[in-house]
Amino acid sequence: MARARFSEIGDAVEILSAHSGMIYQLNWETLPGLRGLSCSDFKAAATNAPDRERGVAFDCASEAECAALLAELEKHFGPQRFSNNASAFEAVKSYVIERHAK
Repeated sequence: MARARFSEIGDAVEILSAHSGMIYQLNWETLPGLRGLSCSDFKAAATNAPDRERGVAFDCASEAECAALLAELEKHFGPQRFSNNASAFEAVKSYVIERHAK
């Protein structure tokens, strides 16, 4: 079972699974477009010190699992548009939390 640990300000989250694995810091581009902001170019970097102040960190058992999550994020968020940066961030954060809760 996964658990979420929120930062003191509440705008970032670290996802930790019950199994041990590598912690990855998630980053992505939020770019303006004619229909709103889009999220793309998802990347993850292995880290021992996740930045909970400005991002989302998650635990994966392997690099293959991490790559699968990144591909899933690209597919899910590619067609979506957001009205502001905060809603885009919250959508990505919520998606990662829900995925790791399964």
